[in-house]
Amino acid sequence: MPIVIAPSGRSLRIVRIAADEKTKKHLENLGITVNGEITVLSASGGSVVCKVKDGRIALDRDVSTKIFVA
Repeated sequence: MPIVIAPSGRSLRIVRIAADEKTKKHLENLGITVNGEITVLSASGGSVVCKVKDGRIALDRDVSTKIFVA
């Protein structure tokens, strides 16, 4: 499921990132990688605030619909 509709507060595993190489590389530099752990803190109007490792990252609707979690 896309991270934008994932439940809040649960630790999830990233299974796929359906974006172009430039975006994938940028997300990788932020710590968002396939098989990585991510926790959704809040979601509103397509924007998602999530916890990756020890930091918080805000993702807009365009990016959050391309990150799939399980």
